[in-house]
Amino acid sequence: MAGSGSSMLYSFLLFTVILSLQEMYRGKLASSELFTILGGFISSLLFLVLLTFIGNFQEASGVKTGWGAVILAETVALIAASTVHRVCITTCFLFSAGLLYEVNKISAVTVSKIESKAKRH
Repeated sequence: MAGSGSSMLYSFLLFTVILSLQEMYRGKLASSELFTILGGFISSLLFLVLLTFIGNFQEASGVKTGWGAVILAETVALIAASTVHRVCITTCFLFSAGLLYEVNKISAVTVSKIESKAKRH
Protein backbone atom coordinates (compact mmCIF):
# COMPACT_ATOMS: atom_id res chain seq x y z
CA MET A 1 0.00 0.00 0.00
CA ALA A 2 1.27 3.46 -0.87
CA GLY A 3 2.22 5.83 1.92
CA SER A 4 0.52 9.18 2.31
CA GLY A 5 3.50 11.05 0.82
CA SER A 6 3.67 9.08 -2.41
CA SER A 7 -0.12 8.98 -2.69
CA MET A 8 -0.20 12.75 -2.26
CA LEU A 9 2.37 13.18 -5.04
CA TYR A 10 0.59 10.81 -7.43
CA SER A 11 -2.79 12.41 -6.84
CA PHE A 12 -1.33 15.89 -7.45
CA LEU A 13 0.29 14.69 -10.69
CA LEU A 14 -2.96 13.06 -11.80
CA PHE A 15 -4.87 16.25 -10.98
CA THR A 16 -2.46 18.29 -13.10
CA VAL A 17 -2.60 15.88 -16.05
CA ILE A 18 -6.41 15.53 -15.99
CA LEU A 19 -6.96 19.28 -15.70
CA SER A 20 -4.49 19.99 -18.52
CA LEU A 21 -6.10 17.45 -20.84
CA GLN A 22 -9.57 18.71 -19.99
CA GLU A 23 -8.58 22.27 -20.85
CA MET A 24 -6.82 21.18 -24.05
CA TYR A 25 -9.90 19.31 -25.29
CA ARG A 26 -12.62 21.58 -23.88
CA GLY A 27 -13.83 22.46 -27.37
CA LYS A 28 -14.32 18.78 -28.19
CA LEU A 29 -15.95 18.11 -24.80
CA ALA A 30 -18.49 20.89 -25.40
CA SER A 31 -19.29 19.79 -28.96
CA SER A 32 -22.04 17.24 -28.25
CA GLU A 33 -24.33 16.05 -25.47
CA LEU A 34 -22.41 12.85 -24.85
CA PHE A 35 -19.07 14.64 -24.69
CA THR A 36 -20.58 17.21 -22.31
CA ILE A 37 -21.56 14.40 -19.95
CA LEU A 38 -18.06 12.98 -20.35
CA GLY A 39 -16.67 16.40 -19.44
CA GLY A 40 -18.67 16.31 -16.21
CA PHE A 41 -17.35 12.84 -15.43
CA ILE A 42 -13.78 13.95 -16.07
CA SER A 43 -14.34 16.89 -13.71
CA SER A 44 -15.63 14.48 -11.07
CA LEU A 45 -12.37 12.55 -11.42
CA LEU A 46 -10.65 15.87 -10.66
CA PHE A 47 -12.77 15.97 -7.50
CA LEU A 48 -11.65 12.47 -6.52
CA VAL A 49 -7.92 13.01 -7.01
CA LEU A 50 -8.02 16.45 -5.35
CA LEU A 51 -9.89 14.96 -2.39
CA THR A 52 -7.18 12.30 -2.15
CA PHE A 53 -4.49 14.96 -2.27
CA ILE A 54 -6.13 17.11 0.41
CA GLY A 55 -6.80 14.10 2.65
CA ASN A 56 -3.20 12.91 2.41
CA PHE A 57 -1.89 16.42 2.99
CA GLN A 58 -4.03 16.78 6.10
CA GLU A 59 -2.96 13.36 7.34
CA ALA A 60 0.71 14.20 6.80
CA SER A 61 0.38 17.51 8.63
CA GLY A 62 -1.62 15.99 11.49
CA VAL A 63 -4.87 17.87 10.81
CA LYS A 64 -8.21 16.07 11.08
CA THR A 65 -9.89 15.54 7.73
CA GLY A 66 -13.52 16.63 7.52
CA TRP A 67 -16.18 18.08 5.27
CA GLY A 68 -14.03 21.11 4.51
CA ALA A 69 -11.84 18.98 2.26
CA VAL A 70 -14.89 17.69 0.41
CA ILE A 71 -16.31 21.18 -0.10
CA LEU A 72 -12.97 22.57 -1.30
CA ALA A 73 -12.39 19.68 -3.73
CA GLU A 74 -15.95 19.94 -5.05
CA THR A 75 -15.66 23.69 -5.54
CA VAL A 76 -12.44 23.34 -7.53
CA ALA A 77 -13.94 20.54 -9.64
CA LEU A 78 -17.08 22.57 -10.36
CA ILE A 79 -15.01 25.59 -11.39
CA ALA A 80 -12.98 23.38 -13.72
CA ALA A 81 -16.21 21.94 -15.14
CA SER A 82 -17.59 25.42 -15.73
CA THR A 83 -14.72 26.19 -18.11
CA VAL A 84 -15.96 23.44 -20.43
CA HIS A 85 -19.76 23.82 -20.48
CA ARG A 86 -22.64 24.76 -18.18
CA VAL A 87 -24.08 21.25 -18.25
CA CYS A 88 -20.71 19.88 -17.12
CA ILE A 89 -21.27 21.61 -13.78
CA THR A 90 -24.44 19.61 -13.12
CA THR A 91 -23.05 16.29 -14.31
CA CYS A 92 -19.84 16.87 -12.35
CA PHE A 93 -21.85 17.45 -9.19
CA LEU A 94 -23.92 14.30 -9.72
CA PHE A 95 -20.94 12.09 -10.58
CA SER A 96 -18.99 13.53 -7.63
CA ALA A 97 -21.85 12.74 -5.25
CA GLY A 98 -21.83 9.15 -6.51
CA LEU A 99 -18.05 8.89 -6.17
CA LEU A 100 -18.17 10.36 -2.66
CA TYR A 101 -20.81 7.79 -1.66
CA GLU A 102 -18.68 4.93 -2.99
CA VAL A 103 -15.49 6.25 -1.35
CA ASN A 104 -17.34 6.56 1.96
CA LYS A 105 -18.64 3.00 1.61
CA ILE A 106 -15.14 1.64 0.86
CA SER A 107 -13.71 3.62 3.77
CA ALA A 108 -16.29 2.21 6.18
CA VAL A 109 -15.53 -1.36 5.09
CA THR A 110 -11.79 -0.79 5.46
CA VAL A 111 -12.14 0.74 8.92
CA SER A 112 -14.38 -2.12 10.10
CA LYS A 113 -11.83 -4.70 8.88
CA ILE A 114 -9.02 -2.91 10.70
CA GLU A 115 -11.07 -2.69 13.89
CA SER A 116 -12.01 -6.38 13.75
CA LYS A 117 -8.33 -7.34 13.32
CA ALA A 118 -7.42 -5.16 16.30
CA LYS A 119 -10.05 -6.85 18.48
CA ARG A 120 -8.70 -10.32 17.64
CA HIS A 121 -5.16 -9.49 18.67
